[in-house]
Order: sequence, then C-alpha cells, then structure tokens
Amino acid sequence: MSQNTAPPREPKKSASGAWAAGGTLFAGVLMLVTGFLDIFQGIAGIAEDDVYARVGDYVFKFNLTTWGWIHLALGVVVAIAGYGILKGAEWGRIAGIALASLNIVMHFLFLPYQPWWALFSMAISVFVIWALATDESYGGNTARP
Repeated sequence: MSQNTAPPREPKKSASGAWAAGGTLFAGVLMLVTGFLDIFQGIAGIAEDDVYARVGDYVFKFNLTTWGWIHLALGVVVAIAGYGILKGAEWGRIAGIALASLNIVMHFLFLPYQPWWALFSMAISVFVIWALATDESYGGNTARP
C-alpha cells in the first residue's frame, strides 16, 4: 500500500511581499552606490574646501572639511551595510534602516550645499527604509494562513 503524500507547499508571497523582496535587492544596491558616492563627496570636501558653494544662509553651519569627514565616515559604513543587505544578513537589514535614517538627517543638514542632490538622496533613503522594513524574507517564518 503506497501512501500518496503531496510535496510541502511553498508559502505564497503577496504582491507587496514580492515588491519588497525585489526592493530589498535594489535597496542593497542603492546603499552600496550611495555609500561610494558619499565617500567621493567626502574626499572632495576634504581635498578642496571650496568645492561646494553655499546656497544662502542656514542655521546649521559646518566647515566643508568637517562635512567631508562626515560624508567619508558615513559613506564607508553605508557601503558596508549595503554589502550586508546584498548578502542577506540580518545585521545588514537593521544597519541599513538605521543608516538610511541617519542619511536622511545628514542630507537635510547638507541642503545648503547641494540642495537637489540632498533631496534626491533623502528620497532614496526613504525607499531603502520602506524596502528593508517590509521585506517578509527576514524574521523567520513567512507562512500566513
């Protein structure tokens, strides 16, 4: 007597879950690219103090060399987190959310120097936070009734 057993069923992903899973890969790539761009921005700010022109008076005033070091340090850490996200590490996801949040604050403070780039980078960071926060592949069991 043979028993007919059906193979185990794969949990279904919702349409938003598929978006989030694909978004997580994209978020990892964006974090890696943003990290490298921040590194280059940091090097430019450290090497030449007059690379960026101020677009008016602003409450948050830092020396451009200081901004260069901030961009360089954050860029290295963001690139490492992007690599962790691409490898599927849980620490990469948590660090990615935290660093994307920090990146939003940093670029808000950097608005007088590069307003369009700062707004664009803030929008990218919001997408990264959404993609990493909604991905169902993290956190164990994704099966839902």
